[in-house]
Amino acid sequence: MTQVLDCVEIEPTQAARSAIVWLHGLGANGHDFEPIVPELNLPADSAVRFVFPHAPMRAVTINNGYVMPAWFDITALDRLEGASKSDIETSVQQINALIEKEHQRGIEYKNIVVAGFSQGGVIALHVAIRFPQTLAGVLALSTYLPCHEELKSLASGKNRDIPVFAAHGTYDPMIPIKLGRLSNQIAKEFFTGIAWQEYPMEHSVCFEEIQAIADWIKTRIFRKTPN
Repeated sequence: MTQVLDCVEIEPTQAARSAIVWLHGLGANGHDFEPIVPELNLPADSAVRFVFPHAPMRAVTINNGYVMPAWFDITALDRLEGASKSDIETSVQQINALIEKEHQRGIEYKNIVVAGFSQGGVIALHVAIRFPQTLAGVLALSTYLPCHEELKSLASGKNRDIPVFAAHGTYDPMIPIKLGRLSNQIAKEFFTGIAWQEYPMEHSVCFEEIQAIADWIKTRIFRKTPN
């Protein structure tokens, strides 16, 4: 049975018509990106619910087995080869369950974005590639794409043409920009509409990136529904 993840939820001022399920990075929690919501300055009528799940606690091999919030174990410095496939599978199913929960709450699949930073971005990409319904889009921030060979047989094709905003810091010491660029090229096997951006930052987000994310949400995802 799929574990139901605890989440931080931020409701809009009116009944939600859309949702963004946003995954944090290694060692963080669902509160990590909570402060970004007011910075996006979305219109009051956008009616977006933000869902920030907490990753399960698990031992992370490259961190000396230290137990921390993590979407998957990392067993080697080679990020593409060192990601635990079984942990990724578990996390994908957990995020799928959250998407289904939003759908049961009245949000159409086409109005649900899956977003993630670093490890969270890995899971966001895997979810979108495999999900059997068409989603609204993907935010893939400072991330990469391991286990991509396995994805070729698992891809549903339903989200091949959805918009993807991918961004990376050119000074990222955790996930080097070289790996980000390589993963972006790999991701093009699964998505036709990737908007790739690079920013002069480390393993983080910056003001310009937040503005670009806000514009992407406003102009491509959550337009006001005509009366």
